[in-house]
Amino acid sequence: MKIDLKKKPQNVTIIGGFPGFGLVGTISSEYLIDHLQAEKIGSIWFSEMTPMLAIHESKVVEPFGVFYSKKYNLVILHAITNVAGMEWKIAEIVERLYKTLKAKEIICIEGVGSVGGKPGKEYYYYTNRETKKWETTGIKKMKEGVVVGPTASLMLKMDSVPISCVFAETASKLPDSGAAALTIKALDNYLGLKIDYKPLLKKADAFEGKLKKILEGTKKAKIIKDKKDVTYMG
Repeated sequence: MKIDLKKKPQNVTIIGGFPGFGLVGTISSEYLIDHLQAEKIGSIWFSEMTPMLAIHESKVVEPFGVFYSKKYNLVILHAITNVAGMEWKIAEIVERLYKTLKAKEIICIEGVGSVGGKPGKEYYYYTNRETKKWETTGIKKMKEGVVVGPTASLMLKMDSVPISCVFAETASKLPDSGAAALTIKALDNYLGLKIDYKPLLKKADAFEGKLKKILEGTKKAKIIKDKKDVTYMG
């Protein structure tokens, strides 16, 4: 497990966008990086990661990148790799990043299944601290639910750290730009980013197509690698 940083900004807010239901976290973090013109300042690596990268529009997209918006003092974690089985290691490395950057708080973005499998219109927040700031965003506080994946490992391992989560309902397996747009709206209200979520709705097809190509490519690469592993063993 390794984290490479070329810059170490201090007193930041960390936003985590991990692959999950509807790819909401990945889409939202990608959108933030694009629209805040965030600079890539580092990479995160695990030995369990399949050694691969994606190339999109002649640019390299790493499995797990660390980006920084100087204007808003935000560090954005953007992952396109499969994180299943690495949840506790992710929590460990995010905790290390939190301490290194003396971060103020961590905000995780997640998709949750909508009731009855219908397109989601609701979005919620959860925070482990007393604050009225989220109440001003106009979204509901989550009262019941089940959280899994990296967000759950972070909440369990770092329960003394200020952690907030933004959840958006999605009926789509992957990806769901509409649900991601709801999380962008919530983050905009909470952090005062002055970022418009509506273009994400208008360009949903193009945005989702980009992620589909990247994820399909990484999936194919893993299949090829697995086949080669079998060949080497046999």
